[in-house]
Parts: sequence; C-alpha cells; structure tokens
Amino acid sequence: MGITMVLSLLSGVALFLYGMALMGDSLKKVAGNKLELILYKLTNSPIKGLLLGTVVTAIIQSSSATTVMVVGFVNSGMMKVAQAIGIIMGANIGTSITGWILCLSYIDGSNGIAQLLSTATISAIVAIIGIIFRTFVKKKPYSDIGDIMLGFAILMFGMQTMSGAVSPLKENPHFVSLLTMFKNPFMGILVGIAFTAVLQSASASVGILQALSITGSITFAAALPITMGIGVGAACPVLLSSIGTNKNGKRTALIYLLNDLFGMIFWSIVFYSVNAAVHFTFMDMVMSPVSIALLNSVFRIATILILAPFISKIEKLVFFLIKDTDEDNEEQADFDLLEERFLDYPPLAISQSQMAVNGMAKNARKNLMRAFELLTDFSDSKFNKIQEKENMIDKYEDKLGTYLMQLSMHDMTPEQAKQTSKFLHTISDFERLGDHAVNISRVAQELHEKSRTFSESATYELNVLEKALVEIVDLTVNSFVDEDLETAAKVEPLRELIGILCNDLKLRHIKRLRNGQCDLNTGFAFNDLLTNYERIAAHCSNIAVAILELDSSNFDIHEYTKSVRKLKDETYLTAFEEYEKKYDINGYQPEAEADKKFSAKAKDSEKNKDNEKSSGKKKDKDKKKDKKK
Repeated sequence: MGITMVLSLLSGVALFLYGMALMGDSLKKVAGNKLELILYKLTNSPIKGLLLGTVVTAIIQSSSATTVMVVGFVNSGMMKVAQAIGIIMGANIGTSITGWILCLSYIDGSNGIAQLLSTATISAIVAIIGIIFRTFVKKKPYSDIGDIMLGFAILMFGMQTMSGAVSPLKENPHFVSLLTMFKNPFMGILVGIAFTAVLQSASASVGILQALSITGSITFAAALPITMGIGVGAACPVLLSSIGTNKNGKRTALIYLLNDLFGMIFWSIVFYSVNAAVHFTFMDMVMSPVSIALLNSVFRIATILILAPFISKIEKLVFFLIKDTDEDNEEQADFDLLEERFLDYPPLAISQSQMAVNGMAKNARKNLMRAFELLTDFSDSKFNKIQEKENMIDKYEDKLGTYLMQLSMHDMTPEQAKQTSKFLHTISDFERLGDHAVNISRVAQELHEKSRTFSESATYELNVLEKALVEIVDLTVNSFVDEDLETAAKVEPLRELIGILCNDLKLRHIKRLRNGQCDLNTGFAFNDLLTNYERIAAHCSNIAVAILELDSSNFDIHEYTKSVRKLKDETYLTAFEEYEKKYDINGYQPEAEADKKFSAKAKDSEKNKDNEKSSGKKKDKDKKKDKKK
C-alpha cells in the first residue's frame, strides 16, 4: 500500500467527515430550536419518544448529537430519565439511515438514464445548486440550505475517494489476510469499538466499512462483529459529554452505552451459539455497501425490539448503578406535584403548590449555605453544585409560576385566591435568593483563582454578618414552611440590623483601604458580598411580609414595612436589641489595637509637624537677631 494510496484514503476520510459535519450542522441551523422543542414537548410516552428519536437522528445524521442534546435536557431538569430512554432507543435506529444514504454514492452508469442517476452526476448537480445558494443568496435559511447541499456533495465525493483508494487492495494478499482476522468475533468487536471511539461517529465508521467492502474482502463473518462494536464505540462522545453533569445526566449517557452493550452481548451469544450448532452457510458471503447498510439496520432494530418492553427496568438499573445520596433525595425537584388535573380542584392544587414552594424554599436555603461555605473552603465540585441547583431553582419558578397563573383563572374563594397570590409573590423572592447564592459563589471563585484573602478584621466582620444572614434565611424558610406568623415577625428587625451592619462594614472597609490593611482588589469583592448580603435580607423581608398578609386583600408590602419601621413597637425593639447584641461586630480586638496604633501614629506625626514648625520659628527669630546685630 503506497504513500499515494494512503494519502488518497485519508483525504477521502477527511472529506467524508467534513461533509457529514457540514450537512448535520446546517440541518440543525435550518431546523433552529424546533427539534429541541419537539423532543422536549412530545416525549410523554416511550413510543412517541422512540419515533421522535428516530426521526430527529435521521435528520441530523448523528445518534451521538441527539443523545448529547437529551443529556442536556435531563441535566437541566427539563426532561426525566424515563422520557430520555425512548429517544435514545430511537436515536440508535435513526443513525442507521445514514448507511442507506451512503449507498447512493455507489450508483453508477455509463449511458442514458443510468448515467443521469450516477453519483457523479447527482453530486455535481447538488454541489452547483448548493454553491449558488451559499454564495448569492445570503438570506436565511437559503444559505444554510446551500450548506446542506454542499455538505451532501462533499460527503459523496469523500465516499467515492475512499472507495477509489481502497479498490486496488482487493488484489493485495496482505490486506485480505488482515481483514480475515476480523472474522474472529473478539477482534472484530474491538476494532469496531476502537475505530468509532476515534472517529466519534457510528455513521462515519459504517461509511468507511462500506467503502472497504468495495474490495470484495469483507465477508459477513467480519462485518457482523465490527458492526456490533461500532454501536458501543459510538457511546464514547456521549459519555464524554456527561462529564460535569448531574447524576441524571450521567444516567442518561449510561443508558446509551447499556443499550448498545446489551445488543452486542445478547446477539453475540445468540448468533454464535446457534452458528456453532448449525454452521450458517452465509458466513463467507461477500458484503456490499447495501448489505452492510441492511445488516446495520437489522441489528439496531432487533436490539431495540428486545429492549423496548423493559424501559422501566432499564431506568431502575441506571438508578441502581448511579445511586442518589440522602442529600440528593432531599433536594430532588418535586415538579410531579403540579398535576394539571388538580387545577379543577383548587384546594388540592393549592396544597400541592404549597409543597412544591416549600421544596423550592429549602433548595434556595441550601444553595445559600453552600455559597457561604465556598468563601472559606472553595472547591470546584461545590461551585458546580451551586450552578446546578440554581438551574433547578429557576425551573421551580418557571413551572410554579405557570401552574399558579393557570390556577388563578379558576373559581376560588377569597382565601384561596389570597393563598395563590402569596405563592406567586414569594417564588420570585426565593428564586432571587438562588441568584445571590450564584453571585456569592462567583466572588468566592475569583478570590480562590487569584489567591486573594481578606484581612483578619474583614474576615471577622463577614463571619458575624453571615451568621446573621443564616438566621434570617432560616427564620424566613421555617416561617414559610410552618406558616408560623410569630417567626415571620422576627424577620424585619433582623433585616434592619443587617442593613445597618452592611453600611457600617462598608465604611470600616474604606478605612482599612486607606490604612493599607486591605488592597483595592479585595475591596471590590468585599463590596460585592455586602451588596448581595443586603439584598438577601431584603428578599427575606418580602417573603415574611407575604406570610403576614392575612387580614386584607389590599395588602401593600411597601406601606407595611414603612409603618413597621416607623412605629417600632416594643416587640420589634426588643427583637432588634437582641439581634444587635448577638451580632456585635466590635468584638474583634486586633482591629481595635490597629486603630489605636493608627491613632498613635497620627498623633506622633502631628507632634512632629508641630516640632518642625516650632523649630522653624526659632530659626527665623535667630536670623532676625543676627541681622539686627
């Protein structure tokens, strides 16, 4: 096999892969977000999911791309693991369509109609139309349609180039003996896995196998194990895409691997066991591009037919292999509570909404606690966990907001309407608590990456303030979950103290910056934290006020908070004084010593200035005396 033949083969592979990528990406651009929307909305049954997975994969020409998309949906909480299984099974079938399309590249003819239908003619026509659309029609989606056509033409040309490069090998005894090795099932499966893992595409591997079949050296005995290995190798990009996702994202990627792994193991045992007994006569049959496409399709469809009845079992298996911790179970989103059929029964719908909002509140609190911990003990896993849970909190707001708006359109008693309104008001504040957790985590990340730390006095003050924030968040969430008015009333005095503390700490930090105790970079981070802390307290106050809204349907949050702060009854003042003693930021002695030293230095400098002035005056007097003399 000369260098020219190798270069020709590699250039064919390069063109083939580029054409496939260009065609697939352009198809996705033309479809826009419609494919994602269809996948998201129409997967309420396994059969629908299977059909949609097949169609979408046939369009974008990649089962890996479809599955990666689904992993993203599951990771964000938009789709459940059970819904993803059907789509993944469909993707396994849909990817076999590419093999049939590639068979078109082997149509040939020397005259008449056969020549018009030849690959060279079709590719040329498609390429010409594609380049016209791409160059002269800039308007979307026509330029993308041009890219689809160009991708198709390049793909076909790549297939022809590969076929032309390997065609002389059919007379090469070394090449024939190499392919004979693949008749060993273990060797064939390993080659299929390795080849597809490198190419990151099952369709590309099948296409190259079809090109090699032109030599006449690929038999059924060699093609079958390679085809089975190709399916397993295609799981590599999907598994890579699941790195950094949550446990459900990893479970979804694992389903893709298990499907193909089961198909490979099951059919290997069945086929080779039967072959050992009856000795199939077609094992030495020479394969063509069409027969390889047929083998690939039959293998994938047969595997899915076996697995389809066991979707629920597959779900249980992946949950068994990737277990949830107790913390994961506690923080599991409970969107299932928001059943649309409950909307006709407002008391039941309100009860379900209450439980869902309680779950949202607890998750928001947990995320804030993680963010506070991150400031003193940063880790990438904790940081990623905060971002992941923030996505879930956003989903809570979206689903609860939609559900409660639908509920508000039904006939309800005044009390039920008030309860619904309370939930609508509070979910936005709980969502904002989650946002501030993310903001704090980003400040922690910046401090960690740039190896910056606060001074001891600044750290002490932040610790005191964070303890106050932990208490106000606990008071807010507990009063909401337990519907405890007495606890809710304690929130506002603590919120006022936190506001005072934040203003005081800003002034103290400016003083430290002037003294050189802190640098300007940490000063920005310190102010960012104080801004977030103050807003967290404000959102807690909003939630507490919503809890206290009992008597009047015309309740005004701003008027209430103004009147409370203005009147400040005995209970309010007592609570405020208790919090003031509890969260005293003047207890840090090193800072007091630093202030004393600063004052002493200031006094010394003033004395020095006075001494300089007095000595200067004495010198002037002496000069005048000398002149008089």
